[in-house]
Amino acid sequence: MEITEEQYERIRDCLPVQRGNVRHQNLVLLNAILYVAEHGCKWRGLPKRFGNWHSIYMRMNRWAKKGVLDLVFAKLQQEQIVRIKIAAFSLDSTSVKVHPDGTGALKKTVRKRSGNPAADGTPRFIWLPRMLERQ
Repeated sequence: MEITEEQYERIRDCLPVQRGNVRHQNLVLLNAILYVAEHGCKWRGLPKRFGNWHSIYMRMNRWAKKGVLDLVFAKLQQEQIVRIKIAAFSLDSTSVKVHPDGTGALKKTVRKRSGNPAADGTPRFIWLPRMLERQ
């Protein structure tokens, strides 16, 4: 789905003003963001018609940190241009990192015996059958 010029005019007020030498217009940027959201591709997988994926990603990231994207998507839904519904989400090891100590791996506490019993030292526990006898 792509936003047309007419639809863009209805949401223009919640976007920041473009200043200076800008390669990508806000309309192209919004269409690129919607393309990634709709197709689920990586940013590197954006078609060439949107332009350089890295500059689009950087501007989208700045907008997300400033809260502009929240306003834009709220306005898009209010104007009924885009209907977005999050039905389910998934968290896995690619999005949530765990410290290596928290992975549940067992510690290596088993002592390996060497070929020389004298080098192993005294055993930690000695079980003798006579210990069970009552006197």
